[in-house]
Amino acid sequence: MNPYRALADILPARLANIPALTAVTGFDGFVDEMIQVVGERQDVTSFTAMRGIGDFAAWAAAAAGRSSLREIVVHRQDPGGCAVNLGDGLAGLGVGVELFATLGAPAHAAFAPVTARFNAVTPLGAVHGRTLAFEFGDGKLMLSAVAQLATIDAALAEATLTSGAYPAACARAGLIALTNWTLYPHMTAVWRLLIDRVFSTLSQRPAFLLDLVDPSGRTGDDIRAMLALLPELSRHGHAALGVNLNEANVLARLLDVPPGSDGAALLPLAAALQRAIGVSEVVIHALRFAACAGTRGNALVPGPWTPTPVKLTGAGDRFNAGYGLGLMLDLPADQRLALGSATSGAFVRTGISPDLQAVLAGCRDFAG
Repeated sequence: MNPYRALADILPARLANIPALTAVTGFDGFVDEMIQVVGERQDVTSFTAMRGIGDFAAWAAAAAGRSSLREIVVHRQDPGGCAVNLGDGLAGLGVGVELFATLGAPAHAAFAPVTARFNAVTPLGAVHGRTLAFEFGDGKLMLSAVAQLATIDAALAEATLTSGAYPAACARAGLIALTNWTLYPHMTAVWRLLIDRVFSTLSQRPAFLLDLVDPSGRTGDDIRAMLALLPELSRHGHAALGVNLNEANVLARLLDVPPGSDGAALLPLAAALQRAIGVSEVVIHALRFAACAGTRGNALVPGPWTPTPVKLTGAGDRFNAGYGLGLMLDLPADQRLALGSATSGAFVRTGISPDLQAVLAGCRDFAG
């Protein structure tokens, strides 16, 4: 049976259970400064933006050896970070969210519209991440400032996460998300501490959802040390490693696994990575398909691709929100993928995290 149709048939009977579900997300929070590069300014209030990344590249290349200057306009500050976006997606689906993240101290005002929907918000450390997102008609160039995030280390985690609010939140959670390993240089040590001091003490077996973010900028030794923790995490719950296709192939090259492509090849790639890493499950979402392989079943599902997306940044986080809810509801593998894909599909079409009614409507549309 079509997984979208099956999900649309069974999910309404589960709606009453969802408000009692809680998820803990952490630890990345970024303020995304949305920037336009001025091509030509007409007056104090009017300008024409540089149109494409190619135009920007040509301008930059022409400046080699002689320097140049362009005006930029920061026209918006958006809340960002996988933990924040994932929490937003889960809250939209009706799940109670407790967020622990680098929001700044006090939290930057950009986060308020999102975090107002959460059950609880705890800033971690004194600084937030910062991304400069240069917007063009054909894409974005995103430059992240992360040196300040080195303050998130095992010592800070021991002082702020091993007692009090975080262990209490984890003890009542059906889902614990650990996001953005790549941009936090001490996150392996933080995860090691949390496994030993928090996750090993849990009386329930939650689902863990892991989102590395593109690890290609980290050394092979760093990545292997992080991956070595995942089988240990699987002893305390169902640990699902979620990656996009690019991230999956980065891991495949490191682990001598044949790379995959969008389509039928996603499923054997997910299965090979799951065996090589020893995690409970590997989930791969690509542009047109999504696949998962592990101890709760294997599946490949076509995604609701659209040629006219309203917003793509954060789509993977909304896929993870839907998939995470599927884990909490103990849905079959193909329906977990359908719920993740329908949530992401609704998001890219509207630019906002959908509620369950929007997701159900999308499932009926995608089922044909």
